[in-house]
Amino acid sequence: MKDLIKRINKLGMVILVAAALLSAAYEWKKLPFSILVGGMLGLFNLKGLAWGLRDFAMYRASGKVIFLSIFRFFTLAFILIVLAVLKLINLIGILIGFTIVFVLVLVEGIRTARRSQDQTTSEEPEPSDIQENQPLH
Repeated sequence: MKDLIKRINKLGMVILVAAALLSAAYEWKKLPFSILVGGMLGLFNLKGLAWGLRDFAMYRASGKVIFLSIFRFFTLAFILIVLAVLKLINLIGILIGFTIVFVLVLVEGIRTARRSQDQTTSEEPEPSDIQENQPLH
């Protein structure tokens, strides 16, 4: 799980920086910064979700896990509200950043599931192999 999160973080940072640089050609002031902020908040939220799921699996739905989940949600909301009130961000840029991270999580999740499925099926002998290796009587 840690390797998956690290891979998503590294690839996410590369894609977010590239998207911010490309968006700089469109609108220099707020869009690149907003994409980076949205993506960073998405990556931090992913890390928080991973911690929450790990703690949930270990301790069940304890008050600590629930509190940290609610705290993470309000922290994200607070950051976005403050940046919006100060007019430092562009809503479209925030959505682009979040979407990049969301799609990256989906793609990496599908890749991991396929690898896991391939490993499971490669360990099982195929029925045709079993029949060929049996001696004829």
